[in-house]
Amino acid sequence: MVAQGTDDTAPAAQRAPGPAQPSIKARALRLLAGREHSRAELERKLAPHEQTPGQLASALDELQAKGFINPQRVLDSVVHRRSARYGAARIEHELVGKGLDPQAISEAMSALQGSELERARAIWSRKFREPSQELKEQARQMRFLLARGFSSEVAKKVTRGQ
Repeated sequence: MVAQGTDDTAPAAQRAPGPAQPSIKARALRLLAGREHSRAELERKLAPHEQTPGQLASALDELQAKGFINPQRVLDSVVHRRSARYGAARIEHELVGKGLDPQAISEAMSALQGSELERARAIWSRKFREPSQELKEQARQMRFLLARGFSSEVAKKVTRGQ
């Protein structure tokens, strides 16, 4: 015998009501569980789900007060994840897009500049074995590094074997 309300073949109108749509706070926590997000990112992603004005700001204020939203952690996370594959310009562009503090971004980029040449060489050497003598191939290798956000000076040094 099947208990009333648990019959899966009953029409939707007769079934017991399921859980409501997740709250803004629950959605934010789900996003933050995947990776660090800045407040601006969360606002963009969660704005369509806001049901009453001020609900989103209130939820984000609460999460920020509890330490779930931390701009420094977002910055450190992006720099750590991206520095092995990209140059400072590309990382800076991503950080600006996340709506982080320009002063904090500037400080992080200053720290990355010191290792720019070594990181470019490591990335270049994984793709190419040695500097090419042909101009066409040299240009292709430079475009490879430039597309990853390395400066033209660094790309020139790496592709010429300096």
